[in-house]
Amino acid sequence: MEHSKRYTRQIALSEIGSLGQQKLLNAKVLVIGAGGLGCPVLQMLAASGVGTLGIVDGDVVEETNLHRQLLFTSDDCGKNKVDAAANAIHKINSEVKTNVYSEFINESNIALIAKDYHILVDCTDNIATRYLINDISVYLNKPMVYASIHKFEGQISIFNHQNGPTYRCLFPEKKSSTIPNCVTTGVLGVLPNTLGMLQATEVLKMILGIGLILSGRLLIYNALEFSFNEIEFAKNQTQIEIGFGKGRQIAQNKKQHYELDKAAFLEKCTDENYIIIDIRETHELPKLQYKSVKNVPFSEIEKHQNQFIKNQNIILFCQSGIRSKKAVELLLNNGFTNVYHLQNGIQSLHLEVTT
Repeated sequence: MEHSKRYTRQIALSEIGSLGQQKLLNAKVLVIGAGGLGCPVLQMLAASGVGTLGIVDGDVVEETNLHRQLLFTSDDCGKNKVDAAANAIHKINSEVKTNVYSEFINESNIALIAKDYHILVDCTDNIATRYLINDISVYLNKPMVYASIHKFEGQISIFNHQNGPTYRCLFPEKKSSTIPNCVTTGVLGVLPNTLGMLQATEVLKMILGIGLILSGRLLIYNALEFSFNEIEFAKNQTQIEIGFGKGRQIAQNKKQHYELDKAAFLEKCTDENYIIIDIRETHELPKLQYKSVKNVPFSEIEKHQNQFIKNQNIILFCQSGIRSKKAVELLLNNGFTNVYHLQNGIQSLHLEVTT
């Protein structure tokens, strides 16, 4: 396959070649957090030609971000990070597809977002979120690329790679899971970029199937001393089973994220922050009498999806809930994040509708 000239020097490496570049193009990587770690990860993966990048972050760009989050400029302040990051990536490499999720990762959305990606990259500063990412990565059998920073130090490891140790194997969960972050302790601006570059390197190696992956090893970097130390750690089957069980529970509860009962649906119909879409054919009755209701038949949903922003709150309904459930899955697979449907369809509303 023909590749852009931008990859010429990369393809020249015997370990990569044209076949390796195609592997990068076919890869789908989810970057959770578009801050100090996420920015360099996204920059390098986009420049290297990774075909699809998912970006998850519910924050906006602030001036205090700019000394270390180099995807952003002063003009981006006040914008959603995921949108600003996607725009910057397009300027770096327009061949890369970006899926943006303008929300913080949580138990309700992680299974739906993560399921279509090959590698999960933890660029967060929240330890509870790391356990969440670990658990879904174990359940879905996807590698997790971890890094964290503190003042002048950082650490990085790869979890759940080819049945290797997990985050819980290294850090069994304790009752107290609070850690300081750069908001309270400060951070040297170059430090997250150093660790993010290392994360991106490990992602590329895993996609390409080359080199020795940092699995079962924790690399600790001290910028002041310019020192690297490595700690080996082993699998803990008990901790792996805990993570798998929690991940399974999260994945099985994902229905709660996109199915609404009758009461919740009617409440959202009067909320201007929601778009209500009737996916029945135009002749189907009864009609729902709300100004927010739009009619887009199920057969035309995919064709008309560009009319909607991918992080909009969208609620779908049909006669019985069967078509709307399929439509939810279709939109989720196409990068939409806040999509819901009326469980059991409009027939469940009974007298609350008029013909």
